[in-house]
Amino acid sequence: MRPAGFLSIIRPANAVVAGLAAIVAYLIATGTLVPGVLLLLLVVTLITAAGNVINDYYDAEIDRINRPERPIPSGAVSRNAALIYAGILFCAGVFLAGFTSEICFALALVNSLLLVLYAAWLKSTPFFGNAAVSYLSASIFLFGGAFAGWTGFLHMLPVAAITFLAMLSREILKDAEDMEGDRAGGADTLPLRIGVKKSALLAFVFAIAAVAASAVPYAWWGPGYLLGIAIVDLVILAAAARALPCSDPAALKATGSTGLLKYGMFASLVIFTLSALFL
Repeated sequence: MRPAGFLSIIRPANAVVAGLAAIVAYLIATGTLVPGVLLLLLVVTLITAAGNVINDYYDAEIDRINRPERPIPSGAVSRNAALIYAGILFCAGVFLAGFTSEICFALALVNSLLLVLYAAWLKSTPFFGNAAVSYLSASIFLFGGAFAGWTGFLHMLPVAAITFLAMLSREILKDAEDMEGDRAGGADTLPLRIGVKKSALLAFVFAIAAVAASAVPYAWWGPGYLLGIAIVDLVILAAAARALPCSDPAALKATGSTGLLKYGMFASLVIFTLSALFL
């Protein structure tokens, strides 16, 4: 085992960005920031990190085929150590959530359990696994809003819907890229059921739905927001459209669609932040 493996297995950039998204959510919901939002950052970062670790724990055999460079298949972290590490991170995140609000604590607890359930079982079920991870991403915005109570929670529902739909598009395409490893590992994903072409079409439909939902915050921020999000929407649609001609996983992976969708979602987070600050 190597110490660096314990850092890379949590995917720190991914975990910290998730934590920052919770702060952005509070900013969107209230128009201001308070020192307590640092707790949101810590809670979401820790639980997201734990989810990444437990996911790698259950995916060790599949990753030997699809992602041999990851910490467990490469030998940087043992499976047993990863399991203990995930448990510590989950406990720390849920414990800190107890100092936020009742709604936040409930979301932290439910999402921690769902992350384990996803890694252990839902990930290998057609569509429901995709929906679960998309909800988990979207719920970060609900978590941030919930720090301001039910009013903040409800205010974040449109942003959560946008995130859910965009993530669902990306998750379906990611499964289509990983069909060979999933088949070898005994997973039963949506692309294995319906093929790459139909999966790409479905992902494109969800991308269109996400773009349509992104118009809702116009009511809060006006034309300035609409201009910024329109550029991001074009990126998301272009990313999903790239996958449409593909008929096999290798061709789909070569398009870079999932990576471009990821950048598009990060860009939307920037637009939400700038809109909340200046519009």
